[in-house]
Amino acid sequence: MRQIAFYGKGGIGKSTTSQNTLAALSEMGKKILIVGCDPKADSTRLILHEKAQNTVLSLAAEAGTVEDLEIEDVMKVGFRDIRCVESGGPEPGVGCAGRGVITSINFLEENGAYEGVDYVSYDVLGDVVCGGFAMPIRENKAQEIYIVTSGEMMAMYAANNIAKGILKYANSGGVRLGGLVCNERQTDREYELIEALAKRLNTQLIHFVPRNNIVQHAELRRMTVLEFAPESSQAEEYRQLAKKIDANAGKGTIPTPITMDDLEELLMDFGIMKTVDESLIGKKVDEVAIA
Repeated sequence: MRQIAFYGKGGIGKSTTSQNTLAALSEMGKKILIVGCDPKADSTRLILHEKAQNTVLSLAAEAGTVEDLEIEDVMKVGFRDIRCVESGGPEPGVGCAGRGVITSINFLEENGAYEGVDYVSYDVLGDVVCGGFAMPIRENKAQEIYIVTSGEMMAMYAANNIAKGILKYANSGGVRLGGLVCNERQTDREYELIEALAKRLNTQLIHFVPRNNIVQHAELRRMTVLEFAPESSQAEEYRQLAKKIDANAGKGTIPTPITMDDLEELLMDFGIMKTVDESLIGKKVDEVAIA
């Protein structure tokens, strides 16, 4: 059984990319369990055709404790027999979602949810800035991390931060970086830029997913592209990504994160960002001659 996780900046298309890729892995005959680790509980909506799945934490609160739940209460089966569980989390501004993640994972393991599964996939919210969201890595559950990013500055910044989180636990827990997935935003020289970032992080650009509006059309129907338009070119892109991940077993690396200055230098090397004239810092528009 391979335990993988998809990380990335919020809004980068991580959940969409992961669900479409897992649908493609299922199409290859793999048995899949998705463990949603986002308090929004939307990591399985395209597989189950639902807005949000009932979560382990909310059901446990209703029942009294997590020990009062049965596996059938929290696990649903969706498209291509993919098993789906959402850990849930506290109300916004209250508590740490990481506690809910590990409570859910322990419950699933103890109740046989992982039996007969080829892939367990953790879909994790945003950036590794909170120790709670690093829980699948810290607890040595997710051992193969795929970072969804793009050629946008903040997406690259988040990818680098996630690499720092992986590095922190790589030697003690064995977690490895499987690669970067570029979810195209049609920025300047995007493919080459993310390929260069991957090299700097001691990993690979495992796949470049082109932008295609068919993804949005599928999402509006709460479906993966694999189900909505199985013959489309975009469905084939996810199949290619799935094949690359399947062939990537044991090939993960310990990342080498870079500094913010290094990241800005990379953008300047590609002509995307110009060197800042320090004399202009703090000047208002009427104090500066703008070309």
